[in-house]
Amino acid sequence: MDFKDYYVALGVSPDADEKTIKKAYQKLAKKYHPDVNPGDKAAEAKFKDAMEAYQAISDPEKRRKYDELRQDYQQWKSRGGRGDYNWDRWQSNPGGGGGSQGHTMSQEDFAEMFGGSGRAGGFGGDGYSDFFSTLFGGGGGQSRGFSGGSNVRRARAGQDHEVDVQVTLEETYNGTTRLIRTGEKQIEAKIPKGVRTGSKVRLTGQGGPGISGGPGGNLYLNITVSPHARFVRDGDDLRVKLPIDFYKAILGGEASILTFGGEVSLKIPTLSQSGKKFRLKGKGLPNLENPLQYGDLFVELSIVLPENISTQELETLRGLADTRGTIEVTKEH
Repeated sequence: MDFKDYYVALGVSPDADEKTIKKAYQKLAKKYHPDVNPGDKAAEAKFKDAMEAYQAISDPEKRRKYDELRQDYQQWKSRGGRGDYNWDRWQSNPGGGGGSQGHTMSQEDFAEMFGGSGRAGGFGGDGYSDFFSTLFGGGGGQSRGFSGGSNVRRARAGQDHEVDVQVTLEETYNGTTRLIRTGEKQIEAKIPKGVRTGSKVRLTGQGGPGISGGPGGNLYLNITVSPHARFVRDGDDLRVKLPIDFYKAILGGEASILTFGGEVSLKIPTLSQSGKKFRLKGKGLPNLENPLQYGDLFVELSIVLPENISTQELETLRGLADTRGTIEVTKEH
């Protein structure tokens, strides 16, 4: 029979207090619980080791006995460990007969670890090593484990999963779909109109498989909307700069704007300054909660000089500038 160092199993020092021991156990139990790692034998073995260690050193009476054995065993090892170690004098209930079922955590403890009712489900079998059974008489009985006296595994919902998804502003306007692979299955996920960076799209039942007939967990899509080359988003509103030449700014006219909903025409008044803003109602993005409601499009004029201006145009402009300068000087006097 091999000696088990329960302090090492829980990752705590031999002088750890009850709170530290409990916290270490909760961390390991949550990580390696069979319901969280279905079919993983290595995880189940680590879970059982942690449970056995906690059963042994969380109970003051058992811990005193274990500490005495541990000290005696270490002294025997330091003397060279000659011969077989005498386990008989540490045996509980010589001759067998079940014995102690050990200290178990309360339902409140499990609620803290796993959420919900705190019933994390048990696993079949005694679960104790020969070492534990020799010391505390755990053999021959049924471990209370995690089901409060029952080895029947209760139905639990599967784990929730999360996937990061990036969409374009056009896809935000129209809505879109993505093929998402989770484990061995692939699903087509519908992403609604109006999503924003930070939106979470929930796909009910598409997460981890349920335990013992429980429902599947949920799959959450964490949405990021990528920047657009022309439009800037402001909630459900859009903002865009519209370049026009100075002739249209002075004389007025019409300009076309290509929006996500199609092409729209904007009337430019005469003598429009650069930076002048226009509001096109309902030409923004759909609202996530109410897709039939749209934000607005705000258009800001940006005056640009014409390219390849002719000599005649330059001469005409100089004449206009001279005339305007003369008029301004006359007015100043």
